[in-house]
Amino acid sequence: MNRFLAKQVPYYEQFYQMIKQMIFDGKYKPGERINETQLAKEFNVSKSPIREAVRILEKEGLLEVVNSKVVVYNPTLKDIKDIYYCRKALESFAVSQTTRIAADSEIEEIENTLLETEKAIKDGKESKVIIELNEKFHNLILQFTNNNRLQKQVNEIRGLIRYYRVLNFKGINRAEIILKQHRQIFHYMKRREDKLASEEMVKHLDLDIQHLVEVLDSDLDKN
Repeated sequence: MNRFLAKQVPYYEQFYQMIKQMIFDGKYKPGERINETQLAKEFNVSKSPIREAVRILEKEGLLEVVNSKVVVYNPTLKDIKDIYYCRKALESFAVSQTTRIAADSEIEEIENTLLETEKAIKDGKESKVIIELNEKFHNLILQFTNNNRLQKQVNEIRGLIRYYRVLNFKGINRAEIILKQHRQIFHYMKRREDKLASEEMVKHLDLDIQHLVEVLDSDLDKN
């Protein structure tokens, strides 16, 4: 067994995490084929765990079958809008609910995440760290709704949300811009103004859509 694989973790889980991270890091490009046979030979394993990892990633939408080949998901403008329309509906409600019912300690935890993000930006941390903190901000808002059904709905598109979050980070001063928008949402959360917090979440996600459209257009021009 290849020394890079940990025996205590199921092999399919390791391949799932590895392939997913390579997609997020841009090491596997949109439309690029995932060669199961090649991966099996490289890591000296059977194709079974790789197939299981691929199956999960297909279900999440990060891989797709094109002409009988497994390739990395290639985003379209319609996909972006569809996913973000779902996010606007779900997350605008989530922030409204959390603003109303969250304990003061939970509101403080969200605020601490923003402070962590600000420090990470000032310290020049790699984008992966800041993206994870941005994700944590949104996840805490969902978590503190205490609504398992709502969280399940978001979990079904979580892989694509993360994919778009990485794309959304492209551009000048994106970390600072996103943090500013998160702070504006939180401003109303801290004041327990649920309707205004909800409106700010919608504005934030609309701005994300605008930026992602620009990123997609730019990538198409390069190709």
